[in-house]
Amino acid sequence: MTIELKAYNPVEFFQNEEELVSYLNDAYSDDDPSVFLVALGHIAKAKGMANLAKITGLNRESLYKALSGETQPRWDTVQRVMKGLKIKLKAVA
Repeated sequence: MTIELKAYNPVEFFQNEEELVSYLNDAYSDDDPSVFLVALGHIAKAKGMANLAKITGLNRESLYKALSGETQPRWDTVQRVMKGLKIKLKAVA
């Protein structure tokens, strides 16, 4: 018997946008910036990486690499991804 494992993506289990926003905020508040990138990658995969590539003008492979948490993508790449996903960051004092 062969067991196939699928990569875990917590976004697939969220019930609404509030849970997604909470997940991303928690990831952003982590001291390790790769946690935020991985969370953004989870959201991108759930929403459709191919479509995001088309919207942002970035190729799919570059998106996977940038959102893996193993690299440090340029800020403009992160901004393009967030804009493509219709995610806005907001600074609060």
